[in-house]
Amino acid sequence: MDTTEAKKRSDGYNAKRIREILGVKQEDLAERLGLSQRTVSKLEQTDILKDEQLEAIAKALNVPVDAIKNFNEERTINIIANTYNDEAVSYAVHYKCTFNPLEKVVELYERMLQTEREKVALLEEVLKEKK
Repeated sequence: MDTTEAKKRSDGYNAKRIREILGVKQEDLAERLGLSQRTVSKLEQTDILKDEQLEAIAKALNVPVDAIKNFNEERTINIIANTYNDEAVSYAVHYKCTFNPLEKVVELYERMLQTEREKVALLEEVLKEKK
């Protein structure tokens, strides 16, 4: 394979792959763009999209225009493969509870109990004054 040969850019295919990676259906993208699903399908088959079309698609997918223009599936797969972390390990390593939640609940109930005692004392005072 000749390394000097430039890869053919396909904005439509790139937009389609990004849409698929994000889990967005063609119908949903069409709705966001105010177009029909058929029109979106045709756009995804177009090699070079107009700047306005690229901007609208990028905004609808919440990605930069350059992400569509410069999308490279191999690089994306490598990034995902190299940055994937197992959540079980992640929680074990990064999650450390720095306070005891039970102590906080006890403190809250103690404050509530004290407030209730003050309220009862105040009501008893008011009752004695009325007698």
